[in-house]
Amino acid sequence: MQETKKLGNYIRKLREDKNLSLNSFSYKNGLEPSTLSRIETGIIDPKYSTLVKIATGLDIKISELLKNFEDS
Repeated sequence: MQETKKLGNYIRKLREDKNLSLNSFSYKNGLEPSTLSRIETGIIDPKYSTLVKIATGLDIKISELLKNFEDS
């Protein structure tokens, strides 16, 4: 669960660095704001397909998202 929370915090940081609200980020990637909130708080562990949508919403590749997360 600790890795899930760490990943969620990292996704939130990336979203905030791009000045995206939860709602605008949700619109960009097609996920519900409640789902994104639960991912960012570490309540749920996102599936690969969800991470692809998140990366797309951040305008980065999934490989970038995962590599930078591992390096953080």
